[in-house]
Amino acid sequence: MSDIEVRVLTDDADRLAAANLFRTAMVGFPPLSEVESGRLADLLEPGRTLGAFVDGHLAGTTDGTTGTVTLPGGARVRHLAVTHVGVDPAWTRRGVATALLTHQLQEAAREGQVVASLRASQATIYERFGYGVGGISHTVEVDTRARLRASVVRDHRVRLVDPQTAHDLLPRIYNLHRTDRPGSVDRAARWWLSRTLRGAQAPTYVAVFGPPGAESGFARYRAVSDERWFVSGERTVIVDDLFAPTAEAHADLVGFLLDLDPVDRVIFALLPTDDPLPWLLTDRRAARVTEVRDEAWVRVIDLPGAFARRSLTAGEEVTVRVIDPVLHHNDGTWRFRAGRVDPTDAPAGLQIEAHGLGSVLLGAVSWSTLAAAGTVRVFEPDALSAAERLFGAPGAPFSGIYF
Repeated sequence: MSDIEVRVLTDDADRLAAANLFRTAMVGFPPLSEVESGRLADLLEPGRTLGAFVDGHLAGTTDGTTGTVTLPGGARVRHLAVTHVGVDPAWTRRGVATALLTHQLQEAAREGQVVASLRASQATIYERFGYGVGGISHTVEVDTRARLRASVVRDHRVRLVDPQTAHDLLPRIYNLHRTDRPGSVDRAARWWLSRTLRGAQAPTYVAVFGPPGAESGFARYRAVSDERWFVSGERTVIVDDLFAPTAEAHADLVGFLLDLDPVDRVIFALLPTDDPLPWLLTDRRAARVTEVRDEAWVRVIDLPGAFARRSLTAGEEVTVRVIDPVLHHNDGTWRFRAGRVDPTDAPAGLQIEAHGLGSVLLGAVSWSTLAAAGTVRVFEPDALSAAERLFGAPGAPFSGIYF
């Protein structure tokens, strides 16, 4: 086939075509609305939209936003949030995605990005580019007849705010109270704007926790459309975004949502796998996990830059052969220890593929699990237990957003 040319799209018409090509590739997404099309320049970070051209035809696109991601231990490193990956349905399986994603990763490495992550529409595409599942989320459905335990302290400091007011308030709350949970990412102004422009997906209500001027948590929720709402016995609310960085905020916001009088069921669309919600209830069976999904797919771009900043257990070390055919500067044998990751000529105790690095970086998957799956090869049995101790990380990784 003809050569594939990948280049940055700077022309507004090209970027609009790329945005709609992505929606066509996803099949279930409508074209951009007139309002979204008019604000496209505000939604895209300059210089990040890539197009793949074959004989002058736009055959594929990908995009991204820069910011930071939190590693185990609380360090924040440079991060590329990859999004809008799409290939013209007439040009799939011809190397377009390979050209795009390889170019994007190599450019990210040249500019000093440490980690990339994305949200995958298909689970079979991204491992070959070095992305591994780095975070898992739950969808939890709660019967509102459930009661909070008497031991759960609620301050009743939740109030509703006008969604228009929330446009300025919620980013401030998030930026001031972002936690050190592994996997948390910046919510750029462009991300917030995209939420306000998506009318069909926008939450109807916004509740915040804390006194005016000192809010520290929020929930965005909406009713599931039901023509029989007034007589239905299955009135359902979906919580699209629960940001509760403290136990106090979590208890108050969850209690507020479960107390909504006409509602029979509350669905929390995105929760971390270790969220305490079921344990707050007198009947934990009232909270059912209805879906488990891979949230973040993580790609290590700068191996020593990422793992030297990640918390590793002092007194332990392990030597690992890393296989990375896309980013060759990561390919080789490395000695991992607290605060330092160095290339070495010593024999490797373990071998891991690049996508496996993405899974262990935030602590989403254990080395033993990856060894059982064949992603990690074990040359020295003691090295596997050493890696488990070295990479121990409290708290499940979670970001709580899609981009």
